[in-house]
Amino acid sequence: MTALALHILKRSTGSRRKSKRLGRGNASGKGTTAGRGTKGQGARAGGRNRRALRGIRPVMLQTPKLRGFRSLKTPAYAVNVGQLAAAFASGDKVSPATLVKKGLVPTARQKRVKILGQGAIRKKVHVVDCEISESARSKIESAGGSVTSGKG
Repeated sequence: MTALALHILKRSTGSRRKSKRLGRGNASGKGTTAGRGTKGQGARAGGRNRRALRGIRPVMLQTPKLRGFRSLKTPAYAVNVGQLAAAFASGDKVSPATLVKKGLVPTARQKRVKILGQGAIRKKVHVVDCEISESARSKIESAGGSVTSGKG
């Protein structure tokens, strides 16, 4: 049995493909642009924009284009007056913290809460530290409630 040595090792058949021999005949014009088409960046040595040929779609089409204006300000979480009437008793204080306790607002969104005017309310509630629409403000105040420091 022969010992394993570097001069004995051989590649398995078919593991390496021979490169295509381009432009080696008399009429080839010294192999300049053989197999590359004619003229332009692709026919030159070192030419070709490889970044554009990634996968099926070019990179320029894959990158998203931002068009228009996208605000960095997180949108306010909307709570309707009808929901307040169902969740709170008369005389209760409504704030972002109490809305989280009642399950009307998720904890992550409690920084900006806006009270909207959909629904009816007949309870006297006191809204504190919430943004509020004009229709919601008029409904709460006509029911006998109050709105303090509401940005609306």
